Amino acid sequence: MNDLVLPSLYISHGAPMLLDDELWTSQLAAWSANLPKPKAILIVSAHWESAPISISSTAANTPLIYDFGGFAPKFYQMQYATPDSGWLGDMVAKLMPDNEPLHRHTTRGLDHGAWVPLRVMYPDADIPVLQLSMPTSDPVKLLDLGKRLRALREEGVLVIGSGFMTHGLPYIRDWRPEAAAPGWSADFDHWAQEALARGDVDTLIDYRNSAPGMPYAHPTVEHFTPLFISLGAASNPENIAETKIDGYFMGLAKRSFEVA
Repeated sequence: MNDLVLPSLYISHGAPMLLDDELWTSQLAAWSANLPKPKAILIVSAHWESAPISISSTAANTPLIYDFGGFAPKFYQMQYATPDSGWLGDMVAKLMPDNEPLHRHTTRGLDHGAWVPLRVMYPDADIPVLQLSMPTSDPVKLLDLGKRLRALREEGVLVIGSGFMTHGLPYIRDWRPEAAAPGWSADFDHWAQEALARGDVDTLIDYRNSAPGMPYAHPTVEHFTPLFISLGAASNPENIAETKIDGYFMGLAKRSFEVA
């Protein structure tokens, strides 16, 4: 792979307490250290479902959204002051079809699905970051959206889908970080691992019917579906995904991968 063409990533982003987990943060930091430094980052988070397709503010020092509750005060004081990303917003707008204009927010900041992992991966906050909304949960439409974003990778932009490989929070009974994975979480994760390892996009698209552990692994699907934007942005959605992080946190699968 040309060093100037970055892979696309799917990241299990975790809650703010990810920032206190030495293993997870070391895995994210090692992953980013082995990538060429991006010129910019475009990230799609499970926590921004909005149509029409929208982008966050492109101004420098875009504010953070503390879209969580019940955590230590320090998490609400964290900052991640990134540079102006206006040029990236213009590029993304040009990739949208004429009948699907891009809505540009002037004040919308980065939610925790974006800034929590990026604060670990690129702690200097010296890379422009732009967040794109997820306008649908339809896997085929998200693959198509990812394909539109593919050209950004050739410009040195890192395209990231940020979710969580399993996210059955209502069914968690052991909230310790080291808790064993429930069967529904482990089964879904193993199914996803096998499908990704063989580039089986059709099986992934049919996850609601074919994945074991459903609907417990994803009672709502917004933490899985960013995966389809990541695959769509790859040079070929059927390219084999390379797992960079696996294992579990509170029993939830934190599988994260890159695909060329």
